[in-house]
Amino acid sequence: MIALTARRLYTPLRSLDRPLVLVEDGRIAEIRSHEAREVPARARLIDYADAILAPGFVDIHIHGGAGHDVMEADPAALPAVESLIARHGVTAYLPTTVSAPLDHILAALDRLAAAVEQGSEDQRNRRARPLGIHLEGPFISHARCGVHPPEYLLAPSRGLFERFWQAARGQIKMMTIAPELDGATEVIAEAARRGVCVSLGHSDADTKWARAGVAAGARHATHAFNAMRPLDHRELGIVGEMLTNAQLTADIIADGIHVHPLLVGLFLKAKGAEGAVLITDATAATGMPDGRYRLGSFEVEVKDGRCEVEGKLAGSMLSMDRAVRNVMQFADWGLQAALRLATLNPARVAGLQGRGEIEPGCAADLVVLTADGQVKATIIGGAL
Repeated sequence: MIALTARRLYTPLRSLDRPLVLVEDGRIAEIRSHEAREVPARARLIDYADAILAPGFVDIHIHGGAGHDVMEADPAALPAVESLIARHGVTAYLPTTVSAPLDHILAALDRLAAAVEQGSEDQRNRRARPLGIHLEGPFISHARCGVHPPEYLLAPSRGLFERFWQAARGQIKMMTIAPELDGATEVIAEAARRGVCVSLGHSDADTKWARAGVAAGARHATHAFNAMRPLDHRELGIVGEMLTNAQLTADIIADGIHVHPLLVGLFLKAKGAEGAVLITDATAATGMPDGRYRLGSFEVEVKDGRCEVEGKLAGSMLSMDRAVRNVMQFADWGLQAALRLATLNPARVAGLQGRGEIEPGCAADLVVLTADGQVKATIIGGAL
């Protein structure tokens, strides 16, 4: 048994001064005030003094890091990504695909499914754990495909979705899709029926089609404002539906590059503490110097903190701890409120039970932070 204590514990829903968190067999066994509970004789005490204990971060949209892409066949790729993001407080994530030749997507889904299955069984793995897959593309709009190669975009169909589902062995937790495409609403309905969080994105949908997507089962929006029809005062599109529909959650890349800091604040006012999610959309360039890096089947160029392909933004170099600190700065939110957007909210959106919170029975995945959101340590399954 391990006993953790610090100056304060923050969960998305409560705080506790001088907590005592007991961990056994990789799970939270008990949470009490240190003043009200003695450390069990058999427990090893770890005292983080003036730091803050919080749930481990959950990133539901990430393509890579440390020079590696999650779709790579190299067996060293995922461990490198997972080690990097763990140092930035991420304990669980959804490796995210990008549009590529069909056989490449199917092969990547097979490899990622194996990683998810192995990660759930290997409790000795002290890296961030993949808990499902985010399928971004190829069911997206040519008009709003961003850097997804247009030649690899495919019309959505139940048959093709079934092929992805079988390749991933049911490990697809999220799917980004453009609802205006022929066949999209049928695929949305089928994916939602299987428990997938269907997210509207990379789309030129007008209001009618945005609402049709929601009616079919979509309940989230991918990287707000990016790769979607801009808001017009007469034609709202996905942006308008996202900002006004309280039943639709949405994520945002809060790096100050993809979305202006003032608009990040406006987005947070509209979605509130329960409806907003932070993502990184990080690429292989994250944690690396300027240069050229893989994103799926193509290369991106990194210079001065920007990932681009022919002048178009291509993911980010953002880390989740930086995203939390940016929310504190951009929107004048406190640390506890900002943490919810990187912990409980993404876990709920992706259906990741026992993640994003600190409660008895939950996985012992925690991050140790300074008062201004700097990561001091990451605890996964009860171990550093």
